[in-house]
Amino acid sequence: MRPFELTAPATVDAALATPGTFLAGGTTLVDLMKLNVLTPQHVLDINELPLRGIDTSAGLRVGALERMADIAAHPGVYPAISRALLLSASQQLRNMASIGGNLLQRTRCTYFRDVAMPCNKREPGSGCPAVNGANRMHAIFGASEHCVATHASDVAVALVALDAEIRLVSEDGERVVALRDFYRQPGDTPDVENDLRPGELITEVHVPRKDWAAHSTYVKVRDRQSYEFALCSAAVALDVQDGRIVDARVAAGGVATVPWRLPAVEESLRGKPVGLASFEEAASKAVDTAELLAGNAFKASLLKRTIVRALLELTEGGLR
Repeated sequence: MRPFELTAPATVDAALATPGTFLAGGTTLVDLMKLNVLTPQHVLDINELPLRGIDTSAGLRVGALERMADIAAHPGVYPAISRALLLSASQQLRNMASIGGNLLQRTRCTYFRDVAMPCNKREPGSGCPAVNGANRMHAIFGASEHCVATHASDVAVALVALDAEIRLVSEDGERVVALRDFYRQPGDTPDVENDLRPGELITEVHVPRKDWAAHSTYVKVRDRQSYEFALCSAAVALDVQDGRIVDARVAAGGVATVPWRLPAVEESLRGKPVGLASFEEAASKAVDTAELLAGNAFKASLLKRTIVRALLELTEGGLR
Protein backbone atom coordinates (compact mmCIF):
# COMPACT_ATOMS: atom_id res chain seq x y z
CA MET A 1 0.00 0.00 0.00
CA ARG A 2 1.30 3.40 -0.95
CA PRO A 3 1.30 6.33 1.50
CA PHE A 4 -1.82 8.50 1.57
CA GLU A 5 -3.30 11.39 3.50
CA LEU A 6 -6.39 10.68 5.62
CA THR A 7 -8.92 13.30 6.73
CA ALA A 8 -12.37 13.01 8.30
CA PRO A 9 -14.78 15.76 7.20
CA ALA A 10 -17.50 16.53 9.73
CA THR A 11 -20.20 17.61 7.28
CA VAL A 12 -21.45 16.57 3.86
CA ASP A 13 -20.57 20.02 2.50
CA ALA A 14 -17.01 19.67 3.78
CA ALA A 15 -16.71 16.21 2.25
CA LEU A 16 -17.93 17.45 -1.13
CA ALA A 17 -15.55 20.41 -1.04
CA THR A 18 -12.48 18.27 -0.37
CA PRO A 19 -10.84 16.36 -3.25
CA GLY A 20 -10.22 12.73 -2.45
CA THR A 21 -11.56 9.19 -2.34
CA PHE A 22 -14.43 8.47 0.05
CA LEU A 23 -13.93 5.75 2.67
CA ALA A 24 -16.88 4.17 4.51
CA GLY A 25 -16.56 0.56 5.68
CA GLY A 26 -13.40 0.12 3.65
CA THR A 27 -14.07 -3.53 2.86
CA THR A 28 -13.41 -2.96 -0.85
CA LEU A 29 -11.27 0.18 -0.95
CA VAL A 30 -8.68 -0.97 1.58
CA ASP A 31 -8.30 -4.35 -0.15
CA LEU A 32 -7.65 -2.68 -3.49
CA MET A 33 -5.23 -0.20 -1.92
CA LYS A 34 -3.25 -3.08 -0.43
CA LEU A 35 -3.01 -4.62 -3.90
CA ASN A 36 -2.06 -1.25 -5.44
CA VAL A 37 -5.04 -1.52 -7.77
CA LEU A 38 -6.19 1.80 -6.31
CA THR A 39 -3.63 4.33 -5.11
CA PRO A 40 -5.48 7.43 -3.86
CA GLN A 41 -3.33 10.19 -2.46
CA HIS A 42 -6.10 11.61 -0.28
CA VAL A 43 -8.72 9.48 1.49
CA LEU A 44 -11.79 11.01 3.16
CA ASP A 45 -13.22 9.05 6.08
CA ILE A 46 -16.96 9.85 5.85
CA ASN A 47 -18.20 7.67 8.68
CA GLU A 48 -19.19 10.61 10.88
CA LEU A 49 -21.47 12.14 8.23
CA PRO A 50 -25.22 12.13 9.00
CA LEU A 51 -26.08 9.55 6.34
CA ARG A 52 -27.77 6.87 8.41
CA GLY A 53 -31.29 5.75 9.15
CA ILE A 54 -33.66 3.01 7.99
CA ASP A 55 -37.31 3.86 7.29
CA THR A 56 -39.81 1.22 6.12
CA SER A 57 -42.97 3.31 6.52
CA ALA A 58 -43.32 3.91 2.77
CA GLY A 59 -41.23 1.38 0.92
CA LEU A 60 -37.62 1.49 2.12
CA ARG A 61 -35.28 4.41 2.67
CA VAL A 62 -31.75 3.69 3.84
CA GLY A 63 -28.93 6.12 4.54
CA ALA A 64 -25.83 5.31 2.52
CA LEU A 65 -23.70 4.73 5.63
CA GLU A 66 -26.01 2.14 7.16
CA ARG A 67 -24.20 -1.14 7.69
CA MET A 68 -25.29 -4.21 5.76
CA ALA A 69 -25.86 -6.23 8.94
CA ASP A 70 -28.21 -3.63 10.40
CA ILE A 71 -30.28 -3.36 7.22
CA ALA A 72 -30.59 -7.14 6.92
CA ALA A 73 -31.85 -7.42 10.51
CA HIS A 74 -34.28 -4.51 10.35
CA PRO A 75 -38.01 -5.40 10.51
CA GLY A 76 -39.91 -4.58 7.35
CA VAL A 77 -36.99 -4.78 4.93
CA TYR A 78 -38.12 -6.70 1.86
CA PRO A 79 -36.96 -10.34 2.07
CA ALA A 80 -35.05 -10.30 -1.22
CA ILE A 81 -32.94 -7.41 0.07
CA SER A 82 -32.40 -8.89 3.52
CA ARG A 83 -31.48 -12.29 2.11
CA ALA A 84 -29.09 -10.80 -0.47
CA LEU A 85 -27.31 -8.91 2.30
CA LEU A 86 -27.04 -11.98 4.52
CA LEU A 87 -25.58 -14.02 1.66
CA SER A 88 -23.13 -11.29 0.64
CA ALA A 89 -20.28 -11.79 3.06
CA SER A 90 -19.21 -12.92 6.51
CA GLN A 91 -20.85 -11.44 9.60
CA GLN A 92 -17.70 -9.45 10.34
CA LEU A 93 -17.73 -7.83 6.90
CA ARG A 94 -21.48 -7.17 7.07
CA ASN A 95 -20.89 -5.36 10.37
CA MET A 96 -18.44 -3.01 8.64
CA ALA A 97 -19.61 -2.62 5.06
CA SER A 98 -21.96 0.23 4.16
CA ILE A 99 -24.81 -0.04 1.69
CA GLY A 100 -23.42 2.84 -0.37
CA GLY A 101 -20.00 1.23 -0.53
CA ASN A 102 -21.50 -2.12 -1.45
CA LEU A 103 -23.22 -0.61 -4.47
CA LEU A 104 -19.90 0.87 -5.63
CA GLN A 105 -17.70 -2.18 -5.04
CA ARG A 106 -15.40 -3.17 -7.86
CA THR A 107 -15.35 -6.43 -9.77
CA ARG A 108 -13.68 -9.53 -8.35
CA CYS A 109 -12.13 -10.42 -11.71
CA THR A 110 -8.68 -11.80 -10.90
CA TYR A 111 -7.11 -9.96 -13.84
CA PHE A 112 -8.42 -6.63 -12.51
CA ARG A 113 -6.99 -7.34 -9.06
CA ASP A 114 -3.55 -8.43 -10.32
CA VAL A 115 -1.52 -5.36 -11.29
CA ALA A 116 0.95 -7.57 -13.15
CA MET A 117 -1.77 -8.40 -15.70
CA PRO A 118 -3.35 -6.15 -18.34
CA CYS A 119 -6.91 -5.00 -17.63
CA ASN A 120 -8.98 -2.45 -19.49
CA LYS A 121 -10.88 -1.53 -16.31
CA ARG A 122 -7.66 -0.68 -14.54
CA GLU A 123 -5.62 0.56 -17.51
CA PRO A 124 -7.79 1.44 -20.52
CA GLY A 125 -6.38 0.06 -23.75
CA SER A 126 -4.19 -2.58 -22.10
CA GLY A 127 -6.46 -5.49 -23.08
CA CYS A 128 -8.79 -8.04 -21.50
CA PRO A 129 -7.06 -11.40 -21.01
CA ALA A 130 -10.25 -12.91 -19.59
CA VAL A 131 -11.88 -12.99 -23.03
CA ASN A 132 -9.66 -15.89 -24.07
CA GLY A 133 -8.31 -16.81 -20.66
CA ALA A 134 -9.72 -17.99 -17.34
CA ASN A 135 -13.35 -16.88 -17.65
CA ARG A 136 -15.40 -19.40 -15.66
CA MET A 137 -16.64 -16.66 -13.31
CA HIS A 138 -17.27 -14.11 -16.04
CA ALA A 139 -20.27 -12.56 -17.75
CA ILE A 140 -22.64 -14.02 -20.32
CA PHE A 141 -24.64 -10.76 -20.56
CA GLY A 142 -23.59 -7.17 -21.13
CA ALA A 143 -19.99 -7.93 -22.02
CA SER A 144 -17.85 -6.56 -24.84
CA GLU A 145 -14.54 -7.39 -26.47
CA HIS A 146 -12.98 -4.99 -23.97
CA CYS A 147 -14.34 -6.49 -20.73
CA VAL A 148 -16.24 -9.57 -19.56
CA ALA A 149 -16.01 -9.03 -15.79
CA THR A 150 -19.12 -9.58 -13.66
CA HIS A 151 -20.61 -7.12 -11.22
CA ALA A 152 -19.89 -8.21 -7.65
CA SER A 153 -22.79 -6.92 -5.53
CA ASP A 154 -25.54 -9.27 -4.34
CA VAL A 155 -27.83 -6.64 -2.89
CA ALA A 156 -27.66 -4.53 -6.06
CA VAL A 157 -29.39 -7.41 -7.86
CA ALA A 158 -32.27 -7.39 -5.38
CA LEU A 159 -32.48 -3.60 -5.47
CA VAL A 160 -32.57 -3.50 -9.28
CA ALA A 161 -35.33 -6.12 -9.26
CA LEU A 162 -37.37 -3.91 -6.92
CA ASP A 163 -36.89 -0.66 -8.89
CA ALA A 164 -34.58 1.01 -6.37
CA GLU A 165 -33.29 4.55 -6.77
CA ILE A 166 -30.25 6.25 -5.29
CA ARG A 167 -29.90 9.85 -4.22
CA LEU A 168 -26.61 11.56 -5.07
CA VAL A 169 -25.25 14.94 -4.01
CA SER A 170 -22.38 17.10 -5.19
CA GLU A 171 -21.42 20.75 -5.03
CA ASP A 172 -23.58 21.17 -8.13
CA GLY A 173 -26.72 19.93 -6.36
CA GLU A 174 -28.73 16.77 -5.91
CA ARG A 175 -30.17 14.17 -8.26
CA VAL A 176 -32.03 10.85 -8.08
CA VAL A 177 -31.11 8.00 -10.42
CA ALA A 178 -32.73 4.61 -10.93
CA LEU A 179 -30.17 2.06 -9.82
CA ARG A 180 -30.80 0.05 -12.98
CA ASP A 181 -29.69 3.07 -15.04
CA PHE A 182 -26.79 3.95 -12.74
CA TYR A 183 -24.61 1.02 -13.79
CA ARG A 184 -22.92 1.01 -17.19
CA GLN A 185 -22.09 -1.93 -19.41
CA PRO A 186 -18.44 -1.87 -20.49
CA GLY A 187 -18.78 -1.22 -24.23
CA ASP A 188 -15.51 0.41 -25.28
CA THR A 189 -15.07 2.25 -21.95
CA PRO A 190 -14.92 -0.54 -19.33
CA ASP A 191 -13.15 1.76 -16.88
CA VAL A 192 -16.41 3.76 -16.58
CA GLU A 193 -18.52 1.44 -14.42
CA ASN A 194 -21.34 3.72 -13.36
CA ASP A 195 -22.83 7.19 -13.62
CA LEU A 196 -21.16 8.54 -10.48
CA ARG A 197 -19.81 11.97 -11.37
CA PRO A 198 -16.57 13.46 -10.02
CA GLY A 199 -17.02 14.64 -6.44
CA GLU A 200 -20.45 13.03 -6.13
CA LEU A 201 -21.58 11.07 -3.06
CA ILE A 202 -24.38 8.54 -2.61
CA THR A 203 -26.50 9.67 0.34
CA GLU A 204 -29.58 7.42 0.27
CA VAL A 205 -31.10 4.31 -1.26
CA HIS A 206 -34.86 4.29 -1.86
CA VAL A 207 -37.04 1.32 -2.80
CA PRO A 208 -40.59 2.38 -3.72
CA ARG A 209 -43.43 0.76 -1.85
CA LYS A 210 -44.81 -2.46 -3.31
CA ASP A 211 -46.85 -4.42 -0.82
CA TRP A 212 -46.28 -7.61 -2.78
CA ALA A 213 -42.50 -7.15 -2.59
CA ALA A 214 -42.89 -8.76 0.82
CA HIS A 215 -43.25 -11.92 -1.28
CA SER A 216 -39.69 -11.94 -2.56
CA THR A 217 -36.50 -13.90 -2.19
CA TYR A 218 -32.88 -14.11 -3.31
CA VAL A 219 -31.11 -17.32 -4.28
CA LYS A 220 -27.33 -17.45 -4.66
CA VAL A 221 -25.39 -20.32 -6.23
CA ARG A 222 -21.67 -20.41 -5.51
CA ASP A 223 -18.72 -22.78 -5.29
CA ARG A 224 -18.86 -22.95 -1.51
CA GLN A 225 -21.55 -22.23 1.04
CA SER A 226 -20.09 -19.08 2.58
CA TYR A 227 -17.77 -16.18 1.83
CA GLU A 228 -17.88 -16.62 -1.91
CA PHE A 229 -19.10 -14.58 -4.85
CA ALA A 230 -21.97 -15.74 -6.99
CA LEU A 231 -21.63 -17.99 -9.99
CA CYS A 232 -25.29 -17.16 -10.52
CA SER A 233 -28.03 -15.57 -8.45
CA ALA A 234 -31.67 -14.57 -8.83
CA ALA A 235 -33.84 -12.02 -7.05
CA VAL A 236 -37.57 -12.58 -7.59
CA ALA A 237 -40.78 -10.99 -6.33
CA LEU A 238 -44.29 -12.10 -7.22
CA ASP A 239 -47.78 -10.67 -6.95
CA VAL A 240 -50.06 -13.71 -6.92
CA GLN A 241 -53.84 -13.55 -6.77
CA ASP A 242 -56.13 -16.61 -6.90
CA GLY A 243 -53.27 -18.83 -7.99
CA ARG A 244 -52.17 -16.66 -10.91
CA ILE A 245 -49.22 -14.33 -11.24
CA VAL A 246 -50.39 -10.75 -11.67
CA ASP A 247 -46.95 -9.16 -11.66
CA ALA A 248 -43.32 -10.20 -11.28
CA ARG A 249 -39.84 -8.80 -10.83
CA VAL A 250 -36.78 -10.87 -11.73
CA ALA A 251 -33.09 -9.93 -11.84
CA ALA A 252 -29.91 -11.97 -12.02
CA GLY A 253 -26.40 -11.65 -10.61
CA GLY A 254 -23.10 -13.38 -11.21
CA VAL A 255 -23.83 -13.58 -14.94
CA ALA A 256 -23.55 -10.00 -16.20
CA THR A 257 -21.38 -6.93 -16.18
CA VAL A 258 -24.16 -5.10 -14.29
CA PRO A 259 -27.08 -6.31 -12.15
CA TRP A 260 -29.18 -7.88 -14.89
CA ARG A 261 -32.94 -7.29 -15.02
CA LEU A 262 -34.89 -9.95 -16.96
CA PRO A 263 -38.01 -8.31 -18.45
CA ALA A 264 -38.69 -11.24 -20.80
CA VAL A 265 -38.92 -13.59 -17.82
CA GLU A 266 -41.20 -11.15 -15.99
CA GLU A 267 -43.49 -10.83 -19.00
CA SER A 268 -43.68 -14.60 -19.42
CA LEU A 269 -44.73 -15.03 -15.79
CA ARG A 270 -47.56 -12.48 -15.89
CA GLY A 271 -50.97 -14.08 -16.16
CA LYS A 272 -49.63 -17.61 -15.72
CA PRO A 273 -50.68 -20.07 -13.02
CA VAL A 274 -48.26 -20.68 -10.19
CA GLY A 275 -46.40 -23.91 -10.90
CA LEU A 276 -43.30 -25.59 -12.24
CA ALA A 277 -44.40 -25.53 -15.89
CA SER A 278 -44.94 -21.76 -15.83
CA PHE A 279 -41.64 -21.21 -14.05
CA GLU A 280 -39.62 -23.34 -16.47
CA GLU A 281 -41.19 -21.67 -19.49
CA ALA A 282 -40.40 -18.22 -18.11
CA ALA A 283 -36.85 -19.17 -17.10
CA SER A 284 -36.13 -20.39 -20.62
CA LYS A 285 -36.49 -16.76 -21.76
CA ALA A 286 -33.63 -15.68 -19.51
CA VAL A 287 -30.81 -16.77 -21.81
CA ASP A 288 -32.09 -15.65 -25.20
CA THR A 289 -29.39 -12.98 -25.48
CA ALA A 290 -26.58 -14.80 -23.66
CA GLU A 291 -23.10 -14.71 -25.21
CA LEU A 292 -21.11 -17.63 -23.87
CA LEU A 293 -17.36 -17.96 -23.42
CA ALA A 294 -15.29 -21.13 -23.37
CA GLY A 295 -15.26 -21.37 -19.60
CA ASN A 296 -18.70 -20.09 -18.60
CA ALA A 297 -21.17 -21.75 -20.99
CA PHE A 298 -22.57 -23.70 -18.04
CA LYS A 299 -24.03 -20.46 -16.68
CA ALA A 300 -26.85 -20.51 -19.24
CA SER A 301 -28.44 -23.66 -17.84
CA LEU A 302 -27.45 -22.70 -14.29
CA LEU A 303 -29.30 -19.39 -14.58
CA LYS A 304 -32.49 -21.10 -15.73
CA ARG A 305 -32.33 -23.55 -12.85
CA THR A 306 -31.57 -20.78 -10.36
CA ILE A 307 -34.62 -18.77 -11.44
CA VAL A 308 -36.87 -21.83 -11.19
CA ARG A 309 -35.46 -22.65 -7.78
CA ALA A 310 -36.11 -19.11 -6.54
CA LEU A 311 -39.68 -19.16 -7.83
CA LEU A 312 -40.35 -22.56 -6.27
CA GLU A 313 -38.87 -21.50 -2.93
CA LEU A 314 -41.06 -18.43 -2.94
CA THR A 315 -44.32 -20.15 -3.87
CA GLU A 316 -43.86 -23.42 -1.99
CA GLY A 317 -43.25 -21.32 1.10
CA GLY A 318 -46.92 -20.42 1.22
CA LEU A 319 -47.57 -17.90 -1.56
CA ARG A 320 -50.49 -19.18 -3.65
